[in-house]
Amino acid sequence: MTPLRTLVAAGLVAASLAGTVAVRATEAADDPAIRSLMLAMFDKPDARLEVGPVVVVDDRAVAGWTQGEMGGRALLRRNADGSWTMVLCAGDGLKAAATLEQAGLAAAQAEALASAVAEAEGAADPQRVALFSRFEGVLMMDEQGHHPEPHGTPGAGHGS
Repeated sequence: MTPLRTLVAAGLVAASLAGTVAVRATEAADDPAIRSLMLAMFDKPDARLEVGPVVVVDDRAVAGWTQGEMGGRALLRRNADGSWTMVLCAGDGLKAAATLEQAGLAAAQAEALASAVAEAEGAADPQRVALFSRFEGVLMMDEQGHHPEPHGTPGAGHGS
């Protein structure tokens, strides 16, 4: 390999590693805020919510969740003030870059987030991760990060 190719290859590896470190550092800093938001919204004394893994890439995150025998994934957005808002809940769709792009992420960010979700879930308890697939469809959230009550029934829907 020529010295120029070696230098370019080393630069690409360094850039790749720097991106991975930035994703993990952001995740560690944002993880408690995302968990707190989701617990405040959906945790109940008789139906405890478990959140995780949480994966953050730039201003978007995907968090797996389980509550009893139900589970799913949430897509979240970081607000200008640093707080987080839930954008939507879904199941396996949030593992796919194409779905993340449809939700408004740029292609590169969607690919990075899908890859990070796959890596994080690969290291998690497989039985718990299997529950994430139980959420069917896509439930969009409003600007405040709340979902409309399905069929006009208070308390119905996610986490009930």
